[in-house]
Amino acid sequence: MMKRVMLSGGGTGGHIYPALAIADAVRRRHPEAELGYIGTTDGLESRIVPKVDDIAFFDVEIQGFKRKLSLDNMETIAKFIRAVKKCKAYIRQFRPDVVVGTGGYVSGPALYAAAKLGVPTLILEPDVLPGLTTRFLSRYVDVTAISLTGSEKHLTKAKRILHTGNPRGTEVMHANKEEGRASLGLADSDKPIVLIFGGSRGAKPINDAVESMLSHLSEASLMYFVYVTGEVHYKEVTAKIDTDQWPNLIIKPFIYNMPDVLAASSMVISRAGATTLAEVTALGVPAVLIPSPYVTNNHQEHNARLLEDHHAGRMILQKDLTGERLWESITEVMDDPGRHRQMSEASRKLGRPDAAEVIVDELEKLSATRR
Repeated sequence: MMKRVMLSGGGTGGHIYPALAIADAVRRRHPEAELGYIGTTDGLESRIVPKVDDIAFFDVEIQGFKRKLSLDNMETIAKFIRAVKKCKAYIRQFRPDVVVGTGGYVSGPALYAAAKLGVPTLILEPDVLPGLTTRFLSRYVDVTAISLTGSEKHLTKAKRILHTGNPRGTEVMHANKEEGRASLGLADSDKPIVLIFGGSRGAKPINDAVESMLSHLSEASLMYFVYVTGEVHYKEVTAKIDTDQWPNLIIKPFIYNMPDVLAASSMVISRAGATTLAEVTALGVPAVLIPSPYVTNNHQEHNARLLEDHHAGRMILQKDLTGERLWESITEVMDDPGRHRQMSEASRKLGRPDAAEVIVDELEKLSATRR
């Protein structure tokens, strides 16, 4: 039985939420297990994890590498060395049976320290194209878990690769679509929902495209459009749009119960982050993906292309995004039940709704090797 599990991952929701999904799966199977989390004090994890009552939070100072030659990288190395030393102290103090990281530079010191101390380790790579941290750590950790097919060819030095899927997919399978509809004020309607969002902060290019396609909404009175602007864009967007003119348009600054709303949706228009892909493929929701061109190594385009290649989604590059192009992509799927069904089935084939349980299975095996 696992008595203590240490988690690590941060910087973005794509690394934090899978870690918390693993924590939930551990709790379900081992209610008495103690959980620890190593993260930074200035990352998103420092605001989310401490609010979870039964997870002890341990902080380190770390930053990511610049891909171009930079003096900042010397400071990054120095911070990494200091963080590894601090993580070793935390691990000796917490005495975990296993340490699991969900990718990104935040999990680097924790997993490296654990491997050097002989503690069983697993790293999860959320994206198709593995990041620098995963590539570096794959030669040290016991298991490299991949979320999406294709990552394995970039991890040639990994000790062991296991295709688990992303545990966020397990979490959305527990979502309640009736509650999702009710939260949008649509409890009494069975019309399909097209959900549009650009990440936690929103995305202006997506907002601009949505604004320019509004004139078409009157052609789609048999469906609802839920448009999430992002809190920083909400006032600007709502100042331009007369919502009374579009009775099938619902505008929100942010959605706090995203799994429930996703479960209630018939189609998603979004960025192509790892968490979103895990959710839509677990649920089998057709998607139009607009990958962010600003992310490291352009990994969102690789993610989106995987879904497009498997006929589970459509990809529109940001440079090609217009209101007309977006509207065409929506209607060619939503107006064709056969195509919608085929995309839904293709998406579900890519999903791993059992991902969190598969990962906990592996953590149990790893912890049994601890002496």
